Amino acid sequence: MKLRKTLKFGVAAIIMVVTFVFYSNLAVYISGRSGVHTVTDSPEADAAIVLGARVYQSGSLSPVLADRLDTGIKLYTEGKVKKLLLTGDHGQTTYDEVNNMRLYALEQGVPEEDIFMDHAGFSTYESMYRARDVFKVKKAIIVTQEFHLPRALYLARSLGLKASGVEADKREYLGEDYLRLRELLANTKAAAQLAIHDRPTYLGPEIPIWGDGRATKDTKI
Repeated sequence: MKLRKTLKFGVAAIIMVVTFVFYSNLAVYISGRSGVHTVTDSPEADAAIVLGARVYQSGSLSPVLADRLDTGIKLYTEGKVKKLLLTGDHGQTTYDEVNNMRLYALEQGVPEEDIFMDHAGFSTYESMYRARDVFKVKKAIIVTQEFHLPRALYLARSLGLKASGVEADKREYLGEDYLRLRELLANTKAAAQLAIHDRPTYLGPEIPIWGDGRATKDTKI
């Protein structure tokens, strides 16, 4: 009898998990398929949120991240946004995505007062949450690759941002098939975070996006 109940419970749990995975991915797909533009036809917004990715030990950007920055900078130079919000992982002194992103944008001619850094954008969820609550962004253009953009848009919209997206794909990327597969689990995690109203690792004082991006600097450079 106990074995039968255990089996029934196990089967029910598996069905619930599979159902949640299916519907969370469906929700991401439905939300993320709309509002995707090119740089040229993109609507104007408060800021372009450029999502972080791998930075090499030398400080150079991975191809994925360089393409995101180039796309965000293009949105800025074409007048689609007045500010760039560069969000990524800077949780350790030995690894820093956002300052290297900032230096890249400066080299391309973006004024430093228009570059905001989110040093605690440890995940897409946290980046969108902090964009809303710390940087007070209301209308954003999210910049990332095609495989990642649906989840980013889904999270942004679910958290109350008026968000559109621009794909940053400029080439084929190493390991892209793996990244697409990983999105299935990441989509499920995103839905779970929204369901439990998960809070970011850090929040901190407000730094409104309409101010001066130099307020986010933590280095002399």
